[in-house]
Amino acid sequence: MLKTLIILSIVVLAVTSVGWKKFIYFISIGYGYSIAAISISLLFIYGNISWWNIVMIALMTVYGFRLATYLLVRELKSVNYVKTVSLDAMKNSDYSFMVLFFIWISCVLLYLCQMFPLALRMDVESQADAPAPLMAYIGIGVTAVGILLEALADWQKNAAKKLNPGRFVDTGLYRMVRCPNYFGEVIVWTGMFVSGIGCYTEFWHWMLALLGYVGIVYIMFSGARRIEIRQDKNYGDDPVYQAYKSKTPILIPLLPIYSVKRHKWLKG
Repeated sequence: MLKTLIILSIVVLAVTSVGWKKFIYFISIGYGYSIAAISISLLFIYGNISWWNIVMIALMTVYGFRLATYLLVRELKSVNYVKTVSLDAMKNSDYSFMVLFFIWISCVLLYLCQMFPLALRMDVESQADAPAPLMAYIGIGVTAVGILLEALADWQKNAAKKLNPGRFVDTGLYRMVRCPNYFGEVIVWTGMFVSGIGCYTEFWHWMLALLGYVGIVYIMFSGARRIEIRQDKNYGDDPVYQAYKSKTPILIPLLPIYSVKRHKWLKG
């Protein structure tokens, strides 16, 4: 397992190094392509891979490439995105080398922890005492649902913005929750965490898996907070937006959390 983690660390260090060109790339295209790169690397590290692990590898490869490519294309084509998001990224120049290095290493560790359940299951199954794969099946199903939700939410937002660029989106999945793409992300990593259950036999197994899962959920709530602040600034005077905000959960459907703006501990 240690050898696998070392190889994967080198892979992710290489992929996320794109963030040295632009800070936002550490957590955008560097993130998506790192997940895909980890998935593909696992194919070469382990032989005689079970079909359920091949399915999960395929799902995460598609997930990573789709997300990173979507973010890259959005940045290249969307003027509004560049104005609203890239301004934050340009604060790169305000960070010292050591701060950027810490962010880089933190991203590498997070992405490794997120994918740890899959790597662990493949490592365990390469041995004779592999556990029953029931949780792997469940994890695959949950992950697939999350990927579809996230992709659909991105597509619906793009379609809505083309029709009315100056209006917030409250159609499709956005009727259910204000950040359905982030909700899809949470579902994806819930599936990944669940898929490893049965293989977490050591304390450090649980620790790494939980660090990855809790870490990405925190980042999704942090991202939702940034979106809420930006939308309040752009649409705060619109009574229709205020009504939508007051009745639509910000991230988790049916969970009555309508605002996280005041929670400064979510600042990321």
